[in-house]
Amino acid sequence: MFNAFERTVAFRYLRARRKEGFISVIAGFSLVGILLGVATLIIVMSVMNGFRAQLVQRVLGLDGHLSVTAKAGAGLPDYGPLADKLRQVPGVLRVTPVIQDQALVSRDSSLQGAAYAAVRGVEPADFLNRPAIAKSLYIDKPEDFSGTDAIAIGSGLAGQFGVRVGDELTLVTPHFNRTAFGSVPRSKTYVIAGIFSTGRPEYDSATVYMPLEAAQLLFQMKGQAGGLELFVADPERLDAVRAAVAQAAGPDLQVSDWRDANATIFTALQVERNVMFIILTLIILVAAFNIVSSLVMLVKDKGSDIAILRTMGATRGAILRIFFLTGATIGLVGTAAGLALGLALAANVDAIRAWLQGVLGPETFAAEFSFIAQLPARVDAGQVVWVCLLAVGLTFLASIFPAWRAARLDPVEALRYE
Repeated sequence: MFNAFERTVAFRYLRARRKEGFISVIAGFSLVGILLGVATLIIVMSVMNGFRAQLVQRVLGLDGHLSVTAKAGAGLPDYGPLADKLRQVPGVLRVTPVIQDQALVSRDSSLQGAAYAAVRGVEPADFLNRPAIAKSLYIDKPEDFSGTDAIAIGSGLAGQFGVRVGDELTLVTPHFNRTAFGSVPRSKTYVIAGIFSTGRPEYDSATVYMPLEAAQLLFQMKGQAGGLELFVADPERLDAVRAAVAQAAGPDLQVSDWRDANATIFTALQVERNVMFIILTLIILVAAFNIVSSLVMLVKDKGSDIAILRTMGATRGAILRIFFLTGATIGLVGTAAGLALGLALAANVDAIRAWLQGVLGPETFAAEFSFIAQLPARVDAGQVVWVCLLAVGLTFLASIFPAWRAARLDPVEALRYE
């Protein structure tokens, strides 16, 4: 596409002479701008991918990937056969019954200093095998989490009440028992069998787990389940499995997945990622405009050279390719350097965070914010390719107009005043 003559002239124009120093400075700024834009885009997109992956991992380690519940909000009285039927759906690994409700938690029945908590009744084996809980669960003996008198609470809730394993807490539900003296809230005192820490403060400070049998007794749902939680082989791609589960469950039951329950936060992450991509792309766009200005000045400065080349037989196409190659080279070199810098920084982003924390102080990345205290980064090859293509495409487009102006230059007019 470019012959040896065109490459020689184009690369010569990239080397600054004393009288062309200002033009070279602008070209240098353009190259640095493209470099920084590409590197920043790669780093930011990688870190946001890491955030999403870490968030998905934590969400999937706590709750089921799919849930089947009654549409009217009632329980499932005969969930055993339904669970067996759903286990036969291709892609479903495990089905477990669950009861979810609310309660006030206090040290005693006086409700002094009571705190709100979401209560989840699950099978003991399922609770002990949940990834996000099993790795951080403090429990004396696994069999302690069984029967109708045991609960497990989050570390935040344990810290709020100053309790340890073996202590007691009272749960008061919004459901009432009728007595001779009127209706009174249903309550029961439980022994703390375990304390877990998921790394999500909002979860650890407001979640109570209890055996399914205990939840059925507390919420008067004997022989029932509030719903069924399903775990699938690939939670990131579960549309086909969800459709099969909905068909197996029937029209009277409602099927939802983990994306519905966390739609707000994942939508916010997606919007933030798109906005950051657009904003950071402006860096590359500004650098591309600098290429336009530097090439326009170069064309004006090299007017006599262009006229001489034309009189010696160079075609308009050759002149266009010379100046296009000059601008394109700036874009290609800047993109390649930005790619290398971005990948290097993305691979060491947590080490950079630790260094910044040491220089600026430990409060720079507060430990309470687990996602910030350890910066994750996941480089997506597809995104990196798109960033590089965007940068190269913008610089190519920016090089077309000055190259076209150079090709349209009239040799007679250019040499009239020389």
